[in-house]
Amino acid sequence: MSTIEELNIKIFADGADFASMVEMSQKSYIFGLTTNPSLMKKAGITDYTLFAKRLLSRINDKPISFEVISNDLSEMFSQAMKISSWANNVFVKIPVCLTDGTSTVALIKSLQGEGVKINVTAVMTKKQLDEVTSVLLPGVPTVISIFSGRIADTGILPEKLFLEASEVRTQMPALKLLWASTRQTLDIFRAESVKADFITVPNEILNKLPLVGKDLETYSAETVQMFYDDALSSGLSL
Repeated sequence: MSTIEELNIKIFADGADFASMVEMSQKSYIFGLTTNPSLMKKAGITDYTLFAKRLLSRINDKPISFEVISNDLSEMFSQAMKISSWANNVFVKIPVCLTDGTSTVALIKSLQGEGVKINVTAVMTKKQLDEVTSVLLPGVPTVISIFSGRIADTGILPEKLFLEASEVRTQMPALKLLWASTRQTLDIFRAESVKADFITVPNEILNKLPLVGKDLETYSAETVQMFYDDALSSGLSL
């Protein structure tokens, strides 16, 4: 297995805690950052604009993706233009569909025409991939986030969709592919194997990166030690 330093894939920190995001942005192995409404809810964010601008005042040298929060195409366009105006390092997250499954491809096409840097999120099927890539402009920076963890949750390997997406990427130099909904450290290496450009990694997994390359015999003994110590400290007996 390669070390993290030897990988070509670029890691994005995924979260909504201000202090943690600023801390992660300062690490050399973090290429960019992403957030979403669910993470913001978990972090207790109530003023979206204030949170975003405060974050951008501290992070201006790495890309950050912020998501629209409407389910109406016209309002999503307005929100996307607003978010895009916050800073040059901002990518606007556009869901691949509305809550009823209606495609947002027309919106994506309009935003491409405005030169807005987009992160198309929640992509899970070949049909969605084909619809999105059919309207992309070669010179506009665009990220397609394939929700690999959620795809895998259904028993389907996400690697196949990445390999199909890679064929399109060769014709669009401004298009980048992102492995999203990461579940474990191994996903970083899986994403590398299918030549994903980026991967979003939550803090609890980023904190496990020092384990990469660890001797498994040593790790096994440490695990047994943990079980033994916990048995003693809890006063268990037989």
